[in-house]
Amino acid sequence: MSFRTKQILLIWKAMKHYDAIIIGAGQAGTPLAKRLAEAGKKTAIIEKRYVGGTCINDGCTPTKAMIASARAVYQAKRATELGVEVGAIKIDFKKIKQRKDDIVNEFRSSSEKGLKNTKGLELIFGTARFNSEKELSIALNDGGEEKVTAEWIFINTGAKTTIPDIEGLGEINYLTSTTILDLKTVPEHLVVIGGNYIGLEFGQMFNRFGSKVTVLEKSSGILAREDQDISSALTEILTDENIELITDVKIKKIAQDKKQISITLESGKIKKEIPASHVLVAAGRTAQTAGLDLGKCGVKLDDKGHILVNEKLETNIKGIYALGDVKGGPSFTHIAYNDYTIIYRNLMEGTNYSIQDRPVPYCMFTDPQLGRIGISEKEAKEKKLNYKVAVLPMSNVARGIETNETLGLMKAIVDADSKKILGAAILASEGGEIMSVLQMAMEGGITYDRIRYCVFAHPTYSESLNNLFMKIDSEL
Repeated sequence: MSFRTKQILLIWKAMKHYDAIIIGAGQAGTPLAKRLAEAGKKTAIIEKRYVGGTCINDGCTPTKAMIASARAVYQAKRATELGVEVGAIKIDFKKIKQRKDDIVNEFRSSSEKGLKNTKGLELIFGTARFNSEKELSIALNDGGEEKVTAEWIFINTGAKTTIPDIEGLGEINYLTSTTILDLKTVPEHLVVIGGNYIGLEFGQMFNRFGSKVTVLEKSSGILAREDQDISSALTEILTDENIELITDVKIKKIAQDKKQISITLESGKIKKEIPASHVLVAAGRTAQTAGLDLGKCGVKLDDKGHILVNEKLETNIKGIYALGDVKGGPSFTHIAYNDYTIIYRNLMEGTNYSIQDRPVPYCMFTDPQLGRIGISEKEAKEKKLNYKVAVLPMSNVARGIETNETLGLMKAIVDADSKKILGAAILASEGGEIMSVLQMAMEGGITYDRIRYCVFAHPTYSESLNNLFMKIDSEL
């Protein structure tokens, strides 16, 4: 045996080989790693930061915990409308943050413990990069480097805040959806760059905590992807809470002195300068692929940096898959989790599931919530479908009147010929739950006329789906 061959063998033996390696312990990677290990596959999961991904650490869990506190403030202020006097309302922001942190730590530690206690699964804290198609180098968090190989590699590295190219932005201490969660005090004046889901949730939340809030949106209205009536309804709701919404915005520059941040902008023909104590950047998300050295394994990306996958979530390189936000498409925790279920069942159970035509429900947790499923009226028009629209203001919903939750509306799009439900937007208290009822109807092929005469418990929000679809019948 030659000296060179011996060298290669020694290097190969020094590497750890696994059946499967998952990069990223998010809401797709964590359950996938556990299930593969439980199925007898020697598995490693590599995480550079915290187990649980964005959802547990920086997204769903902490924000919804804090939104609950903000809603309690709002309800307390409105209690007199229900005949309840509560006196002066004060918030303990330190306690709000501590409650959020405790919930996050509990969820994170539980997930990490679940990985560590799974037989045949190794949790490695470090940053992975490709050396070749099936070989990775890991810069270990506690020092040193390790090389590993596997037949299957699953990329679940998620996405991070997109930082727009604005003059002066990089010179200020701007906030992201991650760093804003570490604030110890309520901002005096929070300016939010971006009028979509993340920006609006944070904007309303901090407004209720006592911040002056200004939202800057480059489109002609907030929630640019939604129907105009939905955008307009939420605009009115937020404006009534004294949140300033400035649309059609071009931010020219941002500067900061010892006292405050100054933002120079144009909105239509108006040029103005607004002050701020804090700036939150919420103008989109960017896939975390930059540090993976994907060029060394040949995995292809689209023009926005997302990993390209087929309908079975496999990349152009056999045996390498991508799950969750890193692959683009709908960026939701439940979609990432569904990615895991598709990959696991296809690889381990021999099924043939696909991501094509799967339902994509989502819920924005402003107050009221916006629950969405299927297509919008805008999309129905673009597709030139023969459709009908049903709209019911929440001010006409008995349950809403009884609970003093009358803001928003229910809206559904139906096929005029088949009577099938094509989509729904529910801007309402518990909008996500109401939307889920319609999603189940869509999944089961239940037509709107059956829901119109369905027996629901009284008085519930879902019961008003009777009245929603009555709007269509009244037009016949």
